[in-house]
Amino acid sequence: MIIKGGFVFDPANGVYGEEMDVSIEGGKVVEESRDGREIDARRMLVMPGGVDAHAHIAGAKVNTGRIMRPEDARRGTEPKTKLLRPQTGYTVPNCYAMGYRYARLGYTCAFEAATPILESRHTHEELEEIPIVDKGALTLFGNNWEVLECVRDGDLDKLAAFLAWGLRASRGYGVKVVNPGGGEAWGFGGNVKGIDDPVPNFGVTPKEVIRGLMRANEILRLPHSVHLHTNNLGKPGNYETTLATLKAVEEISASRDRQVLHVTHMQFSAYGGTGWRDFESKAPEIADYFNRHDQFTMDMGQLIFGSATTMTADAPLEYGNARLLHAKWSNHDIELEESSGVVPLVYGRKMPINAIQWAIGLELALLTKNPWQVIMTTDHPNGGPFVNYPEVISLLMSRAKREEELKTLHELASRRSSLPSIEREMDWNDVAILTRAAPARILGLAEKGHLGVGADGDVTVYDINPVDVDPSKDHKKVKGALAKAKYTIKGGEVVVRDGEITAVPQGRTYWVDASVPEDQAAKVRADLVEKFAKYYSIQMSNYMVQDAYVTHPRVVKAGVI
Repeated sequence: MIIKGGFVFDPANGVYGEEMDVSIEGGKVVEESRDGREIDARRMLVMPGGVDAHAHIAGAKVNTGRIMRPEDARRGTEPKTKLLRPQTGYTVPNCYAMGYRYARLGYTCAFEAATPILESRHTHEELEEIPIVDKGALTLFGNNWEVLECVRDGDLDKLAAFLAWGLRASRGYGVKVVNPGGGEAWGFGGNVKGIDDPVPNFGVTPKEVIRGLMRANEILRLPHSVHLHTNNLGKPGNYETTLATLKAVEEISASRDRQVLHVTHMQFSAYGGTGWRDFESKAPEIADYFNRHDQFTMDMGQLIFGSATTMTADAPLEYGNARLLHAKWSNHDIELEESSGVVPLVYGRKMPINAIQWAIGLELALLTKNPWQVIMTTDHPNGGPFVNYPEVISLLMSRAKREEELKTLHELASRRSSLPSIEREMDWNDVAILTRAAPARILGLAEKGHLGVGADGDVTVYDINPVDVDPSKDHKKVKGALAKAKYTIKGGEVVVRDGEITAVPQGRTYWVDASVPEDQAAKVRADLVEKFAKYYSIQMSNYMVQDAYVTHPRVVKAGVI
């Protein structure tokens, strides 16, 4: 395949809007192809396939959201066709809609942000049903008893061995940490209030858990850094906890050429105020810190007005949401591992808290100088569904659009944030970084997010001329073009043409197989045998995700050298 003459944005390879061809053979980008199908991309925008590094797209909590929200299932319905399965849902689409809608946006890769080891079979069953896109899942470790014991005992080698076992057991890709210590405390009706608050029954603090997991992550040389959902997320004044967390790990260095810590959906962790009455943005303080510390990365967690379904392994947070909003609520305790909750809600333009939250996400992206440090997400479906990514991009590219939107919001969005004074407007290179190159680099996906020789043949063509269109003024054109890819090419195959699905290949599932010394692995196995005998409701033989659950794997090797 030869994609002819488009304006190519491939910032990972220093290509900034050059008119050039992109050639694909055998599903990979090659230097030049003399034969094959030609796609005319002249006067159009060409980028690598989009990569979503943080979304909730598969697993038990997603399915709980579907069960709780029959009214949501009636939104976005599309009947089956000769090619496509039926689609349902808006904030929690069915599996088929997940793949189709990502592909229509020009995305070819998406990662599930949190799966408990115990429930990973369910997660992979749903990932298998999501068509077209490549995917993976991040495994939860921040409240696991084995982790807490290893941190308490100061045994980093054993902790690394347990991470290796957990990733293999769950067929997971990376280490996810949610409200470390808080999930365990919630099993006894409590929570932790900060990074120095002891975890009940274990005598360790969240700070020690985060530091231990980060060091074990580097011992294993995993492709992705620790993926952290901070303590006190979603609470006024929590920016202090966020900054304290970052300062507590500043001296830890990465074993690979990447960030040492990725902080998730930062919008929910950049709050000021002593309560909801004086709630305000502290995005400038967070962005200033990131501007001075390039070893950290974050994603936006941008809020979208309208219906959302919050779902997280932070069960105390969801309990608080349910009580604050008088909303229906689901809570789940996962044996010796994690807890979780689901709460549907609606974000309103005239609600002062929601309006300020909306501004915070945009502030974080616009005030962080290095676009490689912040990537675009809505924390789907917590901040809103991923189908709204074109809306977010148009806001980042157009100050005029932001000003128009601010006029429709509660006045506190302007008074308690810095957004009205921000002049920066992102360009197409920034967009390619935020949605392609940076997510791939942050995840450690060497084959994704760029169009260099050897990259996956994942390419998106948008029917918009980046030379003639001014995104600042023509933001409606930008949003319209990005919502409906002219072509989405997955592994050298056209899967979307003019916004319509034309093929439904099965994507691959990434997972990490990390090796450790046998003596350390044996110590972990002995502990697990004891725990399963005493505490678990299932047998250890029913715990592991077998290869049959991952039919198209992409196994990444890591481990102790």
